[in-house]
Amino acid sequence: MNRSSIGVFDSGYGGLTVLKEIAAQLPQYDYLYMGDNARAPYGPRSFQQVYEYTLEAVQWFFEQGCPLVILACNTASAKALRTIQQNDLEKIAPGKRVLGVIRPTAEVIGNYSKTGHVGVLGTKGTVSSGSYTLEIEKFFPHIKVSQEACPMWVPLIESNEHQKPGADYFVKQHINNLLAKDRDIDTILLGCTHYPLLMKKLSWFIPGGVEVVEQGKIVAKSLADYLERHPEIAGKCSKGGKIEFFTTGDTADFDEHAAIFFGRPVKSGQLAL
Repeated sequence: MNRSSIGVFDSGYGGLTVLKEIAAQLPQYDYLYMGDNARAPYGPRSFQQVYEYTLEAVQWFFEQGCPLVILACNTASAKALRTIQQNDLEKIAPGKRVLGVIRPTAEVIGNYSKTGHVGVLGTKGTVSSGSYTLEIEKFFPHIKVSQEACPMWVPLIESNEHQKPGADYFVKQHINNLLAKDRDIDTILLGCTHYPLLMKKLSWFIPGGVEVVEQGKIVAKSLADYLERHPEIAGKCSKGGKIEFFTTGDTADFDEHAAIFFGRPVKSGQLAL
């Protein structure tokens, strides 16, 4: 495979929901996905640890020849992206770029709400960073943002327990907590790329009239716009329509779970960061 692929990174499987939409909208490009499953989840980890892990992953992508890396992980986007963009890129790869998933979502989320009240469901790391509140305010200063951390959701999803009745308590609890913070919320953003796998259960507990927004299509459209506006980057990205997968964890386990997130069979390679 030509390793001038677009890199897509996540702490585990969630980024595959983003890659799926990116590949659907931009099928002509090659993609290289890497999940840091051996060190997942990132949500409870410190800013410094997430930054160090994410920088290691970005450097790995650059070593493979990727000219552009998408952090398809909200926690990594919240805790590491800005530092990498501002402090590290110029030193390690000035001609390459790293993008996240928070800003593209913040740029449009206000357009979904009629009441001006938006809820964000995310990991502890994403919520505690305040990134969504800050970014949404830049584009929609009139929007009121309420957040709720859902620390059990990613472990439930990654252990394939999310569809079982035992998960209902944790899903309902956090939705109720969020809506109790602001009864006027009419739009809920899934601020974690794992959460689309909970859509069925979310629909049971979220009241009618409240729209639930996933990130995949938003990020894919934003990437398409970015590549159109930056032909100097787009020209470095290989076009063969191929996708390659790697994990820092067990490949058989990754392939089994990844197929659920990606919607088709996945065959991964193993790596150690």
